Amino acid sequence: MSPRGNPDWQKGLMSFGDGRYSQGLEVGLAILHAYSPERPVMGIADIADKLNMTRSTTHKYVVTLAALGLLEQVASRKYRLGARAADVGRSALDATGLNDSALPYLADLRDRLGYTVSLAILDDSAILYVARVCSHRAGQYDADMGRRRGSRVPASCTAMGKVLVAGLPPMDERKWTRAIKLNPVGPKAIVKKIVFRTELERVREQGFAVNNRELVSRMVAVAVPVHNGEVVSAAIGVAANSKLISVSKLAVTCRDELLATASEVAKHVDYNPQTRRRNT
Repeated sequence: MSPRGNPDWQKGLMSFGDGRYSQGLEVGLAILHAYSPERPVMGIADIADKLNMTRSTTHKYVVTLAALGLLEQVASRKYRLGARAADVGRSALDATGLNDSALPYLADLRDRLGYTVSLAILDDSAILYVARVCSHRAGQYDADMGRRRGSRVPASCTAMGKVLVAGLPPMDERKWTRAIKLNPVGPKAIVKKIVFRTELERVREQGFAVNNRELVSRMVAVAVPVHNGEVVSAAIGVAANSKLISVSKLAVTCRDELLATASEVAKHVDYNPQTRRRNT
């Protein structure tokens, strides 16, 4: 039985019809992929319903993944990702080479601006933080909300996500926008696709994106693209507490510094997300 309830995971998988394709491996990986920051702990019934599988089949795979250390059981007979799953995720992040190359530049920008600075790539409907240096300014924790390297958040309600989607090739951007579901994550999240498409046009025109309390109520952010030739390979963003600074003032204060840092980072990274998408 194949998982059918996760469109992001399923894209492109079922085109492999020959004997080299392992459906069992697909199911196991789909179970791991079903976990998210919004649902870090799930029971057998939760996973089965999410992936449209029977509970007996789900239980067999979950027990196997737990025996391998990829899942671990917690209270109430539920499961969360295990330490070995985290090791795989860290190895994947390290393989991009983005963290080591960008970290000194991000830390320097954090020290100059006093706000948390992050580097992210697009990962299906989410952004994936591949590098992050946090500020300890008063009130910053309310904006950061404990997100760290390896965290994933919906792309549509983040400044970095808008930059990355706006930087997709036109056909890919249209496919992404058609497929995405715009959820009211933060108090000012965009929930209408016509508004989101207008926002993407604005990002392309001005060369940067903003997030005005679209992810969490006390966060504003500004982001710019990191270019690898004509390809937008990543995004760099600055996040601050909305009680301390408005999004318009943050943009004026940080935009030029962000663009300069993105230019420096681009000189030292060799990461092409289009190649990554073709190979996955």
